[in-house]
Amino acid sequence: MDAIRKQASRLRDQVARQQQAVFKQFGGGGHGSGLSDNAELHQHQRLEKLYISTRAAKHYQRDIVRGVEGYIVTGSKQVEIGTKLSEDSRKYGSENTCTNGNVLTKAALSYGRARAQMEKERGNMLKALGTQVAEPLRAMVMGAPLEDARHLAQRYDRIRQEAEAQATEVARRQAKARESQGHPDILTKLESAEAKLQDLKSNMTTLGREAASALSSVEDQQQKLTLERLISMVESERAYHQRVLQILDQLEGEMVSERQRIEAPTTPSSADNMQPPPYNMPPPSYNMPPPPSYEEANGVFASDMHDTSTDCMGYFLGEVLFPYHGVTDVELSLTAGEYVVVRKVTGSGWAEGECKGKAGWFPYEYIERRERVLASKVSEVF
Repeated sequence: MDAIRKQASRLRDQVARQQQAVFKQFGGGGHGSGLSDNAELHQHQRLEKLYISTRAAKHYQRDIVRGVEGYIVTGSKQVEIGTKLSEDSRKYGSENTCTNGNVLTKAALSYGRARAQMEKERGNMLKALGTQVAEPLRAMVMGAPLEDARHLAQRYDRIRQEAEAQATEVARRQAKARESQGHPDILTKLESAEAKLQDLKSNMTTLGREAASALSSVEDQQQKLTLERLISMVESERAYHQRVLQILDQLEGEMVSERQRIEAPTTPSSADNMQPPPYNMPPPSYNMPPPPSYEEANGVFASDMHDTSTDCMGYFLGEVLFPYHGVTDVELSLTAGEYVVVRKVTGSGWAEGECKGKAGWFPYEYIERRERVLASKVSEVF
């Protein structure tokens, strides 16, 4: 339909120019019956270009909205999958079923925490794309200014068609007046037709200026708003990828450091010179948050500030690998080689348990789960 309309408009312009040339050639131009002068033709062409420009920009804005909405749908599904993987990794790390060290346990806990952080960042990015990109563009596509400007252009087009038809009527009456050699009735009808044509041309000129001004304003708004939303989309995605890169760099550093420590060659020595493991070297920091409150330590209530997704597990005995000195009243100090009854492990890296009649929180990575313990060691716990 747009192509047909454009072709019809070109044909009307061509006919109008031909009519004007004929009127000038045969002396009819003195009555002012010609419709398409240069100014009017320029205005018509400008309106046509503005109409095409605003329509193309509207379609592009709509394409961006559809693309962002689809990206949000698929991204939300990825967040759901990644969150499930994070929970599974934390669960494995908290259960610690391996009987030969806790290297994979630490890696699983670290990966679970990092994955949860990355999915949180992804969710923030998707939210920003929805509120800062899709919603403003959708509002402009469906907004009143664009529709009002397009309606003005359509009214101008209808009046222009009426004026063209009236110009043809004036030309016909002019020819008839020349043939009648100044008949009064024919001259009166000619003057009436010319007056109507002048009114139509005046209305067409006024409406054309209004439509051009409205479409020009809409075009300017479309260009600026769309560019701003594209920049906002790029900045949101860039910030997301930078944050994820930082999380992955930190996670990789922790995992590689632990692997190098495990794979480092040991110095050969005789059985007589063998020394016990260095319990005085604690594991690297994992940016742990503060321990839960005293009420949480005794199970009075659960705080929203701590992740309790891994709290539901059975009691077990753990051997203290590294000494730990509690800082707050809710923390439990430990000595390397002691055994502790672990009653709860949180996803934030803290464990709650009892040793020698005292209870409190301590870093879970400072102990190692033991399935078999000498009876004498068990008695020392209590």
